[in-house]
Amino acid sequence: MSEPELNIWERALGWRKRQMIQRQLDPISNKIRNDALEEVAKEIEKMTAFGIDTTASFAVYVRNMKK
Repeated sequence: MSEPELNIWERALGWRKRQMIQRQLDPISNKIRNDALEEVAKEIEKMTAFGIDTTASFAVYVRNMKK
């Protein structure tokens, strides 16, 4: 055994620490995700190959994916 085995409490604390870090990053990652989705929706709206109704509907669908 090269690494010491962690007991149940050490594993739980490590899990909680990871969970807390992910919580702190959530607002940042949500903003990045939402910005990317908005950019995609704007580009879809510029497309003319599929017709106005189809592109508008798809852009709305993409915008509804935001968190």
